[in-house]
Amino acid sequence: MADISPIKVTHLHGPALHAPVDLVAFVSFGDPTKDPIFKSADQALGGVLADVARSESFEGKSGQSITVHTHGRIPARRVIVIGGGPRNEFANPNVRDLAATAAQIANKSGAVSVGFLLPQLGANREAGLVQMTAEGVHLGTYKFGRYMTGEEHKRPTSLKTFGVMTDLKGKKPTATQTKAFEAAVARGTTIAAAINHARNLINEPAAVVTPTALATEAQTIAKKHKGTVTTTILDVKKCTELGMGMFLAVGQGSDQEPRFIHMTYKPAKKPKKRICFIGKGVTFDSGGYSLKPSQSMEDMKVDMSGAAAVISAMDAIATIGSDYEIHAVAACCENLVSGRAYKLGDVLTSMDGTTVEINNTDAEGRLTLGDAITYVRTKIQPDEMFDFATLTGACMVALGPYTAGVMSDHESLLRGWMAMAERTGEDMWRLPLNVRLREQLKSQVADMRNTGDRFGGAITAGLFLKTFAKDTPWVHVDIAGPASLSSARPSQPKGGSGFAVATIVEYATR
Repeated sequence: MADISPIKVTHLHGPALHAPVDLVAFVSFGDPTKDPIFKSADQALGGVLADVARSESFEGKSGQSITVHTHGRIPARRVIVIGGGPRNEFANPNVRDLAATAAQIANKSGAVSVGFLLPQLGANREAGLVQMTAEGVHLGTYKFGRYMTGEEHKRPTSLKTFGVMTDLKGKKPTATQTKAFEAAVARGTTIAAAINHARNLINEPAAVVTPTALATEAQTIAKKHKGTVTTTILDVKKCTELGMGMFLAVGQGSDQEPRFIHMTYKPAKKPKKRICFIGKGVTFDSGGYSLKPSQSMEDMKVDMSGAAAVISAMDAIATIGSDYEIHAVAACCENLVSGRAYKLGDVLTSMDGTTVEINNTDAEGRLTLGDAITYVRTKIQPDEMFDFATLTGACMVALGPYTAGVMSDHESLLRGWMAMAERTGEDMWRLPLNVRLREQLKSQVADMRNTGDRFGGAITAGLFLKTFAKDTPWVHVDIAGPASLSSARPSQPKGGSGFAVATIVEYATR
């Protein structure tokens, strides 16, 4: 399945209402009757646009849109007006949903070409808006229909070109402006392809995306970027030699052998620093002997969303280029029940020698990540490391289904990460890494146990990981909520979201 649609994002110039396209789209911020673009379009259409806005209670709010047939009054067959909400609250990432909405309406109406007037928010924001527009087009037209057999699911989408107009007066762009536009489109398209690739991996059944399959994906990316990206795959024997007792215990109940993935990107010049992104790669989580109920287990193919994010992000990082040496690590396995599976009461020895009593086999992600963090800290020795995991239901209770919880005791690193998350529009919120809760992890038979009490469960999971991070600057990102969505938005369909890819790429390449 292709990671992005074949839609080409182009630069249009000339008056917006004279654009030779099937459909013209623009954004109205708040009351449309006060919007000069809306007024000029309404005048060209003989007052029809204002009539439709009134009849459909269109007020320029976020999430609203109206579509009007032009009946030959302008070259385009239809005009779309999309609500942007208050102008002073509009951030660059918001344009993703607007572009996605325009692309989706175009496909539904059979349009081949769209002219999209970029919101006029200042020249200093234009490149960011163009990038987000390109992302929105490709993210909004993403579909996972591989297993759909009906003809309607095989039919190609009609939209072929999505033209972006950046100047109200329709002036022809300069060579410098054209170069900046093309760079922004290329960046946005590359990031969208990585996000959609992660979505594909998450949405595939667990029988398809096994630990070995994820390892193959990482190797394929390395082959694509031969010379800058390398991939090392550690099998059970090698992980045993390294002493990864926690990671191997989680995977020992499955017939699918665990795979430990290590990808490396090296820039042409001496790197400014070394960064590692670690992803949880549990390709299916039954809960082990702390067995999940059927309804809770149904979507547990998404428990490798962290691994999907870091592996897919490496493709975009290598394409865009970075001044840093970047590593992506994923400890991949299945957590199943069998005669070989690890049990409640077992005491595991981690890679760094810490012993852990198991009081919940469904708290397996922190075990795999603990050994992964030790591997990164001792073998890679990064300046910074980040982990991404669908780790706790407690984080979803605290923050809801759309926001990731972020924990760290390294203030400057945390601030830098959160600034990039805000830039990309991925919802993240800091949770306190309260050391007083460490008491909950005390064990009577080992150095620690793998879960604490019910209250503060997301934080005790973070504290567990901190045990292995030690003094290395580290950020933990719990993506349990936003990794997979049950309700869609224009640029994010239901299912795997590819969450965190955009922020990882932004952090690694800016």
